[in-house]
Amino acid sequence: MRATTWTCPTSSATSTGHSSAPAGLERVRALAGERAAAGQVSAFGGERVGAPIARPHQIVCVGLNYADHAKETGQPIPAEPILFNKAPNTLIGPNDDVRLPRGSVKTDWEVELGVVIGKRSSYLETDADALAAVAGYTLVNDVSEREFQNERGGQWVKGKSAETFNPAGPWLATPDEIGDVRDLDLWLDVSGVRRQTGSTKTMIFDPLFIVRYISQFMVLEPGDLIDNRYHPAGGRPRHGAADLPGRGRCHGAGRHRPRHPAAARHRAAVTAMA
Repeated sequence: MRATTWTCPTSSATSTGHSSAPAGLERVRALAGERAAAGQVSAFGGERVGAPIARPHQIVCVGLNYADHAKETGQPIPAEPILFNKAPNTLIGPNDDVRLPRGSVKTDWEVELGVVIGKRSSYLETDADALAAVAGYTLVNDVSEREFQNERGGQWVKGKSAETFNPAGPWLATPDEIGDVRDLDLWLDVSGVRRQTGSTKTMIFDPLFIVRYISQFMVLEPGDLIDNRYHPAGGRPRHGAADLPGRGRCHGAGRHRPRHPAAARHRAAVTAMA
């Protein structure tokens, strides 16, 4: 099943296409089946598409989790996952504007696989336990301000947590839709130029291990989002006005078109498709 969130352009009301808790997903699955059988279906027609989850309790990010990322940056492969946080209010829909923070000079993009938690979990012991805790997967654009992150001291969170820095969706694809989450292609184009190409095959720590690992240090709540950081940029420059997030895709996870109103209103699109 795939679920999303939308808002009617003529109303402030928001319709949520899913609840990330397992019982909520099953209720939506049954309701969607009934409406489809009755012919109560229609195409989107101008609605705002939100992120497929409401504001999460937390957004946990995993750094340097791809072998090709480590090779590109010349860094050793970590012995354990590198964890950091983004502020939960960075989450926006796939077509929403991304606002560049005041003083930004190195705003950057990364296509990523997002893992959405489906039930309260801690101290998970096996991959089967971890899978049972996963509501589904979604496409994420991990927007960052690299100067804030790397040149201003302190923790990475400063460069990760500007408002709107986490476009996601539109779909939450349940695990049965994905197949092998360890074999998904990811790519991202900027202004028609391919900037990232890779696969979850090169993950150092796979998504189920990541869920299980994080649960040893914190309680995961329904709707929590885990961003699995991806990086390879094909040797091209990654910063500057032309490098705002472009057209990207993650096999199986949704479709993005975030816009960027700041910096002379540069606009770009991030797309994901099954």
